[in-house]
Amino acid sequence: MIGIYLIVAVLIVLALYVNRNKIISIVLLGLFIILQGALTLHAYLNIRATELSYFTYDSLAVLLLFTLVIIAIPAIVHSYIYLDDDHSGAGSRGIYYGAIVLLLTSISAGYLANHIAVTWIFTEITTLSASALIYHHRNKLALEGTWKYVFICAISISFVFIGILFLSLSLENAGSDDLSFKNLLASSAQLNPFWLRLAFLFIFTGFTAKLGLVPMFTAGIDAKDNAPAPAGALMSSVLMNLGFVGIFRFYIVVANTPLHHWANLVIAIAAFLSVFIATVYMIKVKNIKRMMAYSSIEHAGLIMLGVAAGGVGYYAAILHIVLHSFVKSGLFFQFTQLYRVFQNKSIYYVGNYFKYNPGGAIVLLLGFISATAMPPSGLFVSEFLIFRSLFEANQIILLIAVLLLLTMIIWAFGKNVFKILFIPPVGFDESQVPVISPWESSSQFLLMGLAVYLGLNPPSEFVQLINESVMMLPK
Repeated sequence: MIGIYLIVAVLIVLALYVNRNKIISIVLLGLFIILQGALTLHAYLNIRATELSYFTYDSLAVLLLFTLVIIAIPAIVHSYIYLDDDHSGAGSRGIYYGAIVLLLTSISAGYLANHIAVTWIFTEITTLSASALIYHHRNKLALEGTWKYVFICAISISFVFIGILFLSLSLENAGSDDLSFKNLLASSAQLNPFWLRLAFLFIFTGFTAKLGLVPMFTAGIDAKDNAPAPAGALMSSVLMNLGFVGIFRFYIVVANTPLHHWANLVIAIAAFLSVFIATVYMIKVKNIKRMMAYSSIEHAGLIMLGVAAGGVGYYAAILHIVLHSFVKSGLFFQFTQLYRVFQNKSIYYVGNYFKYNPGGAIVLLLGFISATAMPPSGLFVSEFLIFRSLFEANQIILLIAVLLLLTMIIWAFGKNVFKILFIPPVGFDESQVPVISPWESSSQFLLMGLAVYLGLNPPSEFVQLINESVMMLPK
């Protein structure tokens, strides 16, 4: 199935690129959604099976594929609305649609890759496809954001490549050159600690560009700001998840070696610094899209804190990354409506959103409650479990410091959101406000509701997939 998926998806990308008919584009996008759904269903029905040697339908991949297909549908719908409102030309529309399908395809393949070099290849493809989306507006800021993203991601992917070379050196004692995650785990006792330590540092640093974690977090900020909001939604959710997959699968190998405690220390430092930096920028940021982007850095830090703490933190980290994907993508989808009303991204020039778009305003309020993990948000459950894991790991000082930083983030995020919702903007011409259909907010209500449901009342199959994803980690 994965072979058919990749071939058909690439053909759809090429067809979207050369096509200039809007109706045919819609048909091709519909075919891709059907293809994506078929791959996801096939992966679930054939869990733990391997195809083409390099792709395995493991529990983590299946879980993230379901997350991807749920987000991909509204992402494509909102992309159509965005491009129609933006009056994009046929050529620009073809590049955008082709790039978004290629991005989703490469992310899906990256989830399923059971070999670190294959994961690296598809991660590089996401950089190329995301760059086309960032440069959609073809202006100076878009060009600057694109080059910055390409430059940082090129460095990060080079780090991963160097890490893979060090990893191959660490395998020499095992008498093997197979870099599949299964073989690495089976040979973990024979891996050379010196080369493995270097490999982890480089691979971890490289994948932080996609996850949005210190030190390579800057790659995504300008990208999400300059890219169309539906593309930013994918970068803040399913693409971020690919960075997590790259780190987490290799972390499982390292966790089964004597370097486990050292790796946890490296992750914890990067995770705490991510929350700290997110706090600093959230306090002073006035650009709404950048505010959402820095919020993603905060959540990436919390996710990796759960991994570093271990125990129930492993479960909490997987749960958190799924729920965050739904919440953050919903916020970015809503931004398209917000920008249509005010034609501005600055906090200074927006306000009284409840008056102009009540449905969208409720989404924004629910998104704030969810993103800050206040009850009844599903993220409240995952964050509580992360804090519990830190407490059980006796990381009390770290726990208190993170709680203080999150309190400041809630204040900063809330101050801006309530300004958008309730305080009238200065010098705003109400006569130019467009009428926005409440149906455009329906996808965001569904995503927010799904995050609450999965957090408070998760189905047994969902819990089982998470538990199977972490079962190879030491207890």
